[in-house]
Amino acid sequence: MRVLVIGNGGREHALAWKIGQSPRVKQVFVAPGNAGTALEAVNVDISATDVTELVSFAKREKIDLTVVGPEASLAAGIVDSLESEKLRVFGPTRAAAQLESSKAFCKNLLRQADVPTADFQVFREHDDAMR
Repeated sequence: MRVLVIGNGGREHALAWKIGQSPRVKQVFVAPGNAGTALEAVNVDISATDVTELVSFAKREKIDLTVVGPEASLAAGIVDSLESEKLRVFGPTRAAAQLESSKAFCKNLLRQADVPTADFQVFREHDDAMR
């Protein structure tokens, strides 16, 4: 298998390290990666939020599985885009990632589901919040 891990943090370093230990995995790429991931895999100079380039890379390199780490990548819709190209990917869709990427979405969902949560208000304008 050829695996792409998206991200540049410690979590992605740990994922690349562990995935690379599998006898089924022939090559691990990390985009964009960091100094630590360079010891475990091949770093690829593509931003974790550059959905178009990441999809192109996955297709060009015949990636068998992509594992997405960062919230920003999920919020940018990388999972949706890879799935639309019939590529295998591990991570929540953009809609599901809203639970983590949008505090307002999550708090409204908690309120609608009658889950206890601290009181809150959502503001779009600074002046409104200051009143």
